[in-house]
Amino acid sequence: MTHRTTHRRRPALRVAAVTAAGALALAAVPAAGADAAPGDLTVTYDAVGVTHIAKPNNDIPIGPTTLVTTVSATGAITGSLDLPPTKTTFSVLGFIPVSATVTFIPVGKGGGVTGTLKPGKVRTKAKFILRLTDVTVAGIPAGVGTTCQSTTPAIIPIATPVGEKFSIIDGGNLAGTYTIPPFANCGLTTSIINLLIPGPDNTLKITISNGRLAG
Repeated sequence: MTHRTTHRRRPALRVAAVTAAGALALAAVPAAGADAAPGDLTVTYDAVGVTHIAKPNNDIPIGPTTLVTTVSATGAITGSLDLPPTKTTFSVLGFIPVSATVTFIPVGKGGGVTGTLKPGKVRTKAKFILRLTDVTVAGIPAGVGTTCQSTTPAIIPIATPVGEKFSIIDGGNLAGTYTIPPFANCGLTTSIINLLIPGPDNTLKITISNGRLAG
């Protein structure tokens, strides 16, 4: 099964990460940002990654973009990662091309990401709706409109991989495995899309780097 991907910019999904050790070491640095409370620390990172969709065996690029994180004095973390919608193409039965634009829509207050941190480790959960537009099958528009999306949010646990560390300045890797819910409102192709995309064992990997303190 073959695949290829391209992408274009626009906000979509949001994720968060920062470490307790770094936060404690830099607690005296003034925080910035409209939503930051006194004592919070805000750090901006570069971010890039990939999500692998299991059923079609297809990779979808994440970013490059900018990740903004905030950590409170209690160790709670939030953040926002604006991602462009991504045009992806894969083959069904090895020869029928299917293409679509995939948009990740954050769900919940502050970008839909909440979590906690421990020294050198990040653990968060992100909620987002997956929306499909510009769907074509064998080059023929499927006519899904703008309402074809997952019936419930996908929930992704995003954490520092086992055996790795996260640095407040250098950043680090984040990864998670998640299930894509069924889709609805996709017109006549709803049943086909639900055969090709939803299911477990999808993965997300993000590398963040070049941390910059606000203020």
